[in-house]
Amino acid sequence: MLVPLGWGWGIACLLIVAAAAWYANWLLAGLHVIDGQRFIRYRDLMGFCLRKMYYITWSLQFSIQLLGNMGFILLGARALKAINVELSHSPARLQWFIPGTGTVFFAFSYLVPTISAMRKWLAMTVAYDVTLLAILVKDGKSNRQKDYGVHGSPAEKAFNALGAVAAILVCNTSGMLTEIQQSTLRSPAVRNMRRALAVQYTAGAAAYYGVSAAGYWAYGSAVLEYLPDQLGGPRWAVVLINAAAFLQSVVSQHMFTAPVHEALDTRLQRLHEGTSSRYNLTRRLCARGLVLAFNVLVAALLPFMGDFVNLFGSFALVPLTLVFPSMIVLKINGKSRGRWSRIWHWGIIAVSTVLGVATTAAAVRLIFHNARVYHFFADM
Repeated sequence: MLVPLGWGWGIACLLIVAAAAWYANWLLAGLHVIDGQRFIRYRDLMGFCLRKMYYITWSLQFSIQLLGNMGFILLGARALKAINVELSHSPARLQWFIPGTGTVFFAFSYLVPTISAMRKWLAMTVAYDVTLLAILVKDGKSNRQKDYGVHGSPAEKAFNALGAVAAILVCNTSGMLTEIQQSTLRSPAVRNMRRALAVQYTAGAAAYYGVSAAGYWAYGSAVLEYLPDQLGGPRWAVVLINAAAFLQSVVSQHMFTAPVHEALDTRLQRLHEGTSSRYNLTRRLCARGLVLAFNVLVAALLPFMGDFVNLFGSFALVPLTLVFPSMIVLKINGKSRGRWSRIWHWGIIAVSTVLGVATTAAAVRLIFHNARVYHFFADM
């Protein structure tokens, strides 16, 4: 996120995008209940306010959730590959570790079926951040030759900068706040979700922004996109941080795919029976197995899936996070909010749309570039 932008523009974009995502999610949290009706799915909320937007919202959400899951599969596989290299020095291909990662993801999604069952596992992400930060500080102090320059032609700099903005947006939101809100919060849901957002966009953002800033500070423009590949220190430390990265990917991916699993469970299972009935267990086993088998196949086929995550992050998350909440506000109570409020929200819609088009163009350009460089089932 920082290499294509440098320190000044990089920090500014991190803060601006975080502030925009926080404000949009703050609005969305306030739309949890409208005219006494409670909404537990984003697509239902959009369908209630703008009927034709139901299927558009559904398509955008499920696209980013499936692609995000594929990105986490690649992250977990790279962590396992790095551990294997440290312990056995075996040059095993990435594709050997992708099915193993998918199998662990499947087991976790089956045994931890809902978002609300995940809260005890979230400490793993904190452990990953803390461990990584400690090693980065040590490496940064010992690295005396750092280049923080932004390299490339003016066109390359512009497209790479837009790609970095898309990556920042992906790191700041998931486009599924409504689903998370209904699964995890006690009443009053709106006030509690806004409190949670305040914590996430202060303490939470400081943690993962700190990792990005520390990585850029430690290695400069030579920093790798997967930081554990660049870490110094003893073998046990490298193994520990990759193990933490793998566990973090297991927990994080389930957050993205839980709404997909929930939609399939609602469609395929017998809702009048318990979640542990033989019929529902069998259906859940088959549905989640098929979803993750498809994700594993595509991730192995196209191991530069991070480019597609950026593409759908710009194409899908810009409208889901930045545009749609303002559209709902204008539809529900635009006239009662006054002229300046309407101008404000129309301005958000216009600026966000331009940003989405620009970042999508940059992501498509990067995909075409990598498609020429890498072949199917490439060992990244």
